[in-house]
Amino acid sequence: MESMLNKLRSSVSSAATSAVSNAVQIASQVSNYLPGNPVTREFEATAHVASAGPGLVWKVYKGHKKSTKQDAAIFVFEKRILDRWDKQEREAMLERLRKGVSQLTRLRHPQVLTVQHPLEESRDSLAFATEPVFASLANVLGHTDSAPSPLPPLLRDYKLYDVEIKYGLMQVSEGLAFLHNSVKTVHRNICPENIVLNHQGAWKLFGFDFCVANQAPPDQQPFWPFEEYDPNRQAMCQPSLDYLAPEYALTHTLDPAADLFALGVVTYALFNSGRPIFQNHQDFHTFKRNCCELKNTNTLKLSSIPGGVREEVRLLLHATAQLRPDALQFSKISYFEDVGVKTLNYLDQMFQWDNMQKSQFYKSLPQIIPQLPHRVCVLRVVPSLMRECVNTTMVPFVLPVILLVAEKASREEFVEYVLSHLKPIMKMTDPPQIMLQLMQKMELLLGKTPPEDVRSDVLPLLYRALECDMQQIQELCLSVIPTCAHLVESHAMKNALLPKIKKLCLATGYLSVRVNCLVCVGKILEHLDRWLVMDDIFPFLEQIPSRESPVIMAIVGIFKVALTHKKLGVSKEILATRVLPFLFPLSIENSLTPTQHATVMTLIKEMTEKVEAEHRTKLEQLNSIKDEQKALQMAMPTSLPSSSAPESANTDTPNGTAITPAEVATDMFAGLGLNQQARGEGLLTPQKPAVTSANRTQQSKTDVSSPTAALSLQDKHRMMKEQGQRKQPPLLPSPPAPSSTITKSTQPSFSSSSQTSSLTSSLITSNLSMMSPPGAPQQAGQMGGLGNTGLSYGMSMRPNLPQQPLGTMNSWAGPTQPQAWASSMPQLQPQHQPMAMNLGTFDNLLPSQPRQPSMNQMASTIMSPPMMTPIRPMAMGSAPAPVRPLTSSDINDLLS
Repeated sequence: MESMLNKLRSSVSSAATSAVSNAVQIASQVSNYLPGNPVTREFEATAHVASAGPGLVWKVYKGHKKSTKQDAAIFVFEKRILDRWDKQEREAMLERLRKGVSQLTRLRHPQVLTVQHPLEESRDSLAFATEPVFASLANVLGHTDSAPSPLPPLLRDYKLYDVEIKYGLMQVSEGLAFLHNSVKTVHRNICPENIVLNHQGAWKLFGFDFCVANQAPPDQQPFWPFEEYDPNRQAMCQPSLDYLAPEYALTHTLDPAADLFALGVVTYALFNSGRPIFQNHQDFHTFKRNCCELKNTNTLKLSSIPGGVREEVRLLLHATAQLRPDALQFSKISYFEDVGVKTLNYLDQMFQWDNMQKSQFYKSLPQIIPQLPHRVCVLRVVPSLMRECVNTTMVPFVLPVILLVAEKASREEFVEYVLSHLKPIMKMTDPPQIMLQLMQKMELLLGKTPPEDVRSDVLPLLYRALECDMQQIQELCLSVIPTCAHLVESHAMKNALLPKIKKLCLATGYLSVRVNCLVCVGKILEHLDRWLVMDDIFPFLEQIPSRESPVIMAIVGIFKVALTHKKLGVSKEILATRVLPFLFPLSIENSLTPTQHATVMTLIKEMTEKVEAEHRTKLEQLNSIKDEQKALQMAMPTSLPSSSAPESANTDTPNGTAITPAEVATDMFAGLGLNQQARGEGLLTPQKPAVTSANRTQQSKTDVSSPTAALSLQDKHRMMKEQGQRKQPPLLPSPPAPSSTITKSTQPSFSSSSQTSSLTSSLITSNLSMMSPPGAPQQAGQMGGLGNTGLSYGMSMRPNLPQQPLGTMNSWAGPTQPQAWASSMPQLQPQHQPMAMNLGTFDNLLPSQPRQPSMNQMASTIMSPPMMTPIRPMAMGSAPAPVRPLTSSDINDLLS
């Protein structure tokens, strides 16, 4: 592969190098031989293409006029060719050349080469400019003296078709008829070197260097003086002996028949590989001998000449001038009664006909075009038809023929010979048949027109077609647009093409046009930006007024392409909020068939599944992010450091109950009453012991009083709310007045500093110290909260117990039953725990604190009087509950 690329690169570079070198060589040649020549001031030569004139002494260059860029041919004669000649002969030759160009400049006829700039002379050259020239007939027949080397590719492979030969001979005879009858001049040197083919292939007369004009007065017979052939002079200074009439050797007379003899020899050479009937090799004696053979033309070998013109050629080559047909007679022989010749002749004379005759001819022309060679159609037919395009009424008759020829042309031929002429036609809007014919052949135009010309000329044609009122043109245009959508620039697509399609779709009254608009939009979606589709196309679909089944299916097709195309895609937000609400009403239209309804529903299901899948993925990603955040929070410290080292080192609550990491992570939901749902617990799940308000108050005071505590702004707000709550009255109903026994027993604990300790208080203190676990801190709240405070605490810790009167509760806790309670304690069995009451709705009444259980946990962990709570079975995998110290009320109950 790499070797192929290197080979391709080397070939391209060598071709470019050779082209540049050729251009430099041509420029140097022209600059060398045209220094100071006035022709170079107005014309610029670009390439050496051919040679022409007597002895092919004129070099023909392709060029153009600098001011108008009009194509032209520049003829250059280099005087250095005559350097070895005698001065007298050199001057005579230069004079002949000057005379020939001067005569050519004065003549105006379709079969005579047209001069654009007269002869200009400098010290080194002669030069003049004419219409564009392809080559001389001698170059075409293989004579390449003074021609470029190597020959241009087109000239190297050029072969004349029969219709070209026929029409060429007819044109030369018409030119001679004009010269003989109108100008009264004999050319005297008709030969392939002096017949020039212009860029369209038309044959033109050239080389009037040896022409002789009529010398007789107007009222007398024409007379042309005879000039002897001098063998001692240079051959280029005299007519070519191979095409010279026998009168020069036999009768020494001159008349127009001499040009007809030369035309007969040219005809012979055309069918004999460019060789004349006699090759005299510039020897006049050989010429005389050959002229004698012409007296008996029956001996001439004319088998190579076609039968339709053979006898006429035999007459043209006759030694007797009076037997030769004149130019007008020769141009009307049956050999030229050919369909191709007549067609080309009609095209050249079209300017003489009226519109009716022209239209009839143009209608029959498509049947004739296939019979003509392609080169003739491109070079001869198309230019003639293009000249007719100035008449707009005839363009609909001419344009189909032009497009028919363009179909067979190569891309290079189309650009060079057809496209430049089609561009003005593309801008025509009247009559409408012009636009219709162009729309029908739009595939051809897009296939052979360069992209830059498509943007500059073809796309504006499509825009005008969308605005046309003819339904057929609109539908053709809509069918063509997708094929050229890739050539439309993004800003032109958004601001020019799409608005016109949308306007036509919404305003048209034809269902087929509306459907074609939607189909066109669906085909060009791949060339649009994703956001342009969602922001511009989708709202446009919602504006379509009709709901016929073809319209609905076209809309569904657009959504299907937008959903499935890898470049586009529709976001789930657009699908859920705009597309699906729009498609559902369409799915219940009565105009749909069952198959169409199934198609719509299939698309809706695909969209729904896409929305579901994408949103599920998004939610999973969000939840994973939340889980990562929770894990980070659980890895961080969950409470402020306490003044007591043992408490700050463990994760237990102040009442000795452990808090799991899951409870810490879900405390944020405590204020919403969602603590159980956030933890995934049921209503019957056993709750952890709760932190009481007294413990919270003590912990808050401990945290605030700790000198090492670094309070955050959130902690400060929390503590301020707690202080405000403590100043408010209690939220729970006040309990009944305590019994006198409890009051009496609890009074000394508040006045121990002023009263003498009794035996009862000593016993209470002793029992508390004995029952407290080793190392447990003795806090004021745990030393037996007496009085109303202790009673409130005891009452608040029993919300989940069965509701009983206070007297009933005291009946089993009173002093009258200690023996029964003590004797029955070993026989206690685990009993079923009653259903916990859900008090999560009260969570928002207390401030949320880290590491403190909710009110549900508080309700589930309130314990009965000491030693009376049934033993509960330990949950699988849970830690054993810590031993709870006896309170003052429990001890009073024991002692009473």
